[in-house]
Amino acid sequence: MAEDGHDLVRVDGTGTAHPVGKVASQRMRARQGAFRLMPSPPHVVVMRRVTEDGKPLGPEGNLKLSGEITSAGALCDIVSLIGQTGWTGELAVLDGQATRSVFFEGGNVVSAQSTAEGERLGEVLFRYGALTQEQVAEVAKAVTNEVRFGEAAVKMGLLSREKLFSLVSQQVEEIVYAAVRVGQGMFYFLDRYDESRLTSRQNLPVSALLMEAVRRMDEMRYFRERIPSDQHVPDRVPERGPPSEEELEPIWEVVDGGMTVAEICRVLGESEFEVTRKLFQLVQAGCVTVRAPRPTGPAAIVALFNEAMKMVLREVDAVKRGDEVRQHLSSFATGAGIYDALFQRAGPAHDGTLDAERILENVQVLVGPEQAEAMLAQWLYDYVSFAIFIAEPVLREAPARAGGASLAKNVADIMAPLAPTH
Repeated sequence: MAEDGHDLVRVDGTGTAHPVGKVASQRMRARQGAFRLMPSPPHVVVMRRVTEDGKPLGPEGNLKLSGEITSAGALCDIVSLIGQTGWTGELAVLDGQATRSVFFEGGNVVSAQSTAEGERLGEVLFRYGALTQEQVAEVAKAVTNEVRFGEAAVKMGLLSREKLFSLVSQQVEEIVYAAVRVGQGMFYFLDRYDESRLTSRQNLPVSALLMEAVRRMDEMRYFRERIPSDQHVPDRVPERGPPSEEELEPIWEVVDGGMTVAEICRVLGESEFEVTRKLFQLVQAGCVTVRAPRPTGPAAIVALFNEAMKMVLREVDAVKRGDEVRQHLSSFATGAGIYDALFQRAGPAHDGTLDAERILENVQVLVGPEQAEAMLAQWLYDYVSFAIFIAEPVLREAPARAGGASLAKNVADIMAPLAPTH
């Protein structure tokens, strides 16, 4: 939802509405025309678009339910009501960033649409490994007012109709799950919808979808403690063999320490939830570990380095040993042979940080743009590792600072994305 008053509208003494903020102005400009002011409580304004002579306009249904969403899962009761009563209509869910529409008929969800990133059909087909990014872009060029994305993919021979139907069903499910997870926004249920808006017809029981949505919300919160995102990278534990559960063998086979959770989803053609659930079981069994996502680009690598070094030097400065540690680091940099050139005109500053722009220039001169990211990650990881090596005994000698063990763990967590994978 809009913040800082950007969505404010002021009604003056004459009853004229004036958009105050930019968002309010944009929304009202998109609604030019005649509206009927509906009866409502004093603190709520409800208006419905009509023709100039006051008659209902277009195929939009009557507003049967509406309300504010203030917590994730709050829509579960609304979806349950729609399913149990067998209502036909459209549930529109708006969170300020995206609009999702779920279409109901006789206790079933028959279709769904979304403007959210990752939930449009092309993105779903990519996430499930049915199309590559290049193929998605190719199909998008063939889309017209008459030919929709899925149909274009089938006509181009990239997808069978059976596979498309299955993945459209997956898309509908994902949109429903995302809709009930919305934690802040508005919902509206209209008692009919325009049939032409449906890209295909499914027949998914509301009760089953709702039960699965609740299960996913509960379990994903638990899984996220060990696998925080789909960009994290799972890796096998070297001394452990494959899992005993047959269900987990396919995912264990593709875990290679290089692919992210999202990439594994594409290889297996499974949803993020299912892959995360299975990886969580492997982590619990001690067969797999999970690393933080590797930063993209040298600037992100320098940012991690700066965060880690500030933490190290802040701790040793607190026990009055910072200058000693800096001297050791300077000797290490000179002795290693590479850091003098890498750090030229880039630092380190007194707090241990480097000038990212200068570092990017230096590393490209040293190894060229193609190897810059990999070599920079290795060099900075080694430098921070040495910093911890010399800081830990310093901190152990100052017990009032609670020792170096916690510092080492905290810095290791920060630098984990730069750790060598093999």
